[in-house]
Amino acid sequence: MAIYELRTYTLQTGKMAEATEYYQTYGWPALSKHPDRLIGYFTGDVGALNKIVHLWKFEDDADRRAFWKGVYDDPDFMVFAGKFRPLIQTQENQLMLSAPWGPTP
Repeated sequence: MAIYELRTYTLQTGKMAEATEYYQTYGWPALSKHPDRLIGYFTGDVGALNKIVHLWKFEDDADRRAFWKGVYDDPDFMVFAGKFRPLIQTQENQLMLSAPWGPTP
C-alpha cells in the first residue's frame, strides 16, 4: 500500500525569495537525480505565507526510507540543506494513506 509524506516548512519571515533561489540553484538539481517520488511542491499564498509544502508518494515505508537515505547521502543535496536549513522556523512531516474513495495520485 502506498504511503504519502507531506512536508511543510515554515520559513522565517522575509526568507521566501532566498529559499526559492536555493531550491532552484541547489535543491531541485540535487533532488531530481533521485527516483521520482515527488507529487508536487507548493508555496503558500493567502493564509499560508512563508510556507513551502511538498508531497511525496512511496511504495511503502522501506521505499521511503531508502529514498531519503539516498538523498541525505548525496553531497550535492547536503550543500543545499546547509544553505536552506537556517531559513526554517518549523518543519512538520506527516505520513498518510490514501482514502478508500476518490482519486488517488
